[in-house]
Amino acid sequence: MLRLRLDSEADVVAARRRARDLAAGLGFSTLDQTRIASAVSEIARNAFDYAHGGEVSFAFDATTKPQTFLIDVTDRGPGIRDLEAVLDGTWRSTTGMGLGIAGSRRLMDRCEIESSPQGTTVAMARVLPPDAPVLGPRDLDRISGGLMAVPRDGAGNPRSYDEIAQQNRELLTTLSELRDRQDELAQLTGELEATNRGVVALYAELDERAEELRRADAMKSHFLSNMSHELRTPLSSIRALANLLLNRLDGDLNTEQERQVALIRQSAEDLTEIVNDLLDLAKIEAGRTEVLPVRFEAAGLFAALRTMLTPLLTDPAVKLHFDDTPGLPPVYTDEAKVTQILRNFVSNALKFTERGEIRVGARLEPDGEQITFFVADTGIGIAQEHQQVIFEEFAQVQNRLQHRVKGTGLGLPLCRKLGALLGGYVGVESEPGKGSTFYATLPVRLDAEHVTGLVAGLMPGELPQERDRGTDPSVEESAGREGGERSAGSRPRTGGTV
Repeated sequence: MLRLRLDSEADVVAARRRARDLAAGLGFSTLDQTRIASAVSEIARNAFDYAHGGEVSFAFDATTKPQTFLIDVTDRGPGIRDLEAVLDGTWRSTTGMGLGIAGSRRLMDRCEIESSPQGTTVAMARVLPPDAPVLGPRDLDRISGGLMAVPRDGAGNPRSYDEIAQQNRELLTTLSELRDRQDELAQLTGELEATNRGVVALYAELDERAEELRRADAMKSHFLSNMSHELRTPLSSIRALANLLLNRLDGDLNTEQERQVALIRQSAEDLTEIVNDLLDLAKIEAGRTEVLPVRFEAAGLFAALRTMLTPLLTDPAVKLHFDDTPGLPPVYTDEAKVTQILRNFVSNALKFTERGEIRVGARLEPDGEQITFFVADTGIGIAQEHQQVIFEEFAQVQNRLQHRVKGTGLGLPLCRKLGALLGGYVGVESEPGKGSTFYATLPVRLDAEHVTGLVAGLMPGELPQERDRGTDPSVEESAGREGGERSAGSRPRTGGTV
């Protein structure tokens, strides 16, 4: 489009003017025109000052999308020493050469520099705005041909003061824009400060609400613990009296009376199970659950479970199978709580398995530090979107078997909390129509520090002063119940399928 030689100071001024005029003709905004002209002026002045002359060429790449304005500044000087330091901004020059190059690179979309002792070439490019029209050869001829001649003085030299006046106008415009931006920034700062005050007030309110929720949760746990404990006594009496009647200790019963008493006993047993789960959950949340680790074998645990769960297996279409456990190391954890987790898993599997098998097993994880106990069934399965819901308290997933099974949605949440209490985690893998596998992955050996804190009655991360150390009578009763389960775990091993 245009080529200019840099033989004098006036030529540097002319290069700046031509750069701005061409940028205006190509459709760049006023701000972009100033940026392009400033970048060309800086590089052209470097060529004149340090190489004592050079050449500026303006071109246009109409083949790219978007189209691009190209400017090359070349000289035959000694080259730029320490070019890498100049480009990365670490060069410090008393003449300001490095600053000019660094500033020009920021003003242009692309700025590439090749320098050697034979000379330097600076190739710059600026992409046309997205809303600029597509330009063809005729448009470029019109823009190039329409450039006005450079004003000259009486001696024929280009007049510099016109360009200086233009630069002053651009500087004033820039200062005005900066002042406007500063005012906007001050306004935004004020709005941000007001927002921050609102956020601080909101945080204070949220902290207050959180404290209220913590107190309410503590009250709920205390209420559940006390009420569950108090409900156990009358329920035990109901069950005992129902057993007396069914055993004919107070005389014979007719068929209808026997059926009704059996219903009373079954209802009392169901309610007792719910109360027990509520009490266990309340104790865990209150940090009053003791972990009493013992050393045991998985085979002994499965033998006790087989004896305990056989009465629950009433459907001949479903078989309960316990895997052999060769090669598994002894486990040091709370056997009663592991038993409780697996018992809940099997009980759940029995409810939702119509035919097939329920398999109980254990495997050592590859790290050798964890063991996974699992219960796999061939039941109806659980959809992916419901696999987290079932571990929430009182939550149940509706399905076609829901009408014939009973439950409150407490068993699986209790298993998850017991798993965390033992330093592990509980999960499920399932697919609708293909069954489910519930698992509990636990440390093979419960950490001594973890045990010490829990035996002291503290939940992980809880400080001793954070709760009352008073005695909860429900702890003693539950400990007796858990102790009974642990004694079952020491029975002799047996094998086979029930």
